[in-house]
Amino acid sequence: MYAIIATGGKQYKVEEGDCIKVEKLDAEVGSEITIDTVLAVKDADLKCGNDVANASVTATVMDQGKGKKVIVYKYKRKSGYHKKNGHRQLYTQIKIDKINA
Repeated sequence: MYAIIATGGKQYKVEEGDCIKVEKLDAEVGSEITIDTVLAVKDADLKCGNDVANASVTATVMDQGKGKKVIVYKYKRKSGYHKKNGHRQLYTQIKIDKINA
């Protein structure tokens, strides 16, 4: 059984027991969260739309952290312009406990 959820502007295919990294959520490490934006659920057959209107996914927050550094380098030839910048995206690692369909 799997579900497709949406959080942080992205969509994830999750099963029970999966650990995924999502955009930063405002939750304590070890706390339990509920994700209500379930787009589809597949057990025996695929359900979506009004069939999963009251479905949810329960997950536990495992970690809060920063991702790998991404280098942003801007450059214009012949003018001597160059600018180097780095960015580390914040994330929340969650473990999927239960899919409530």
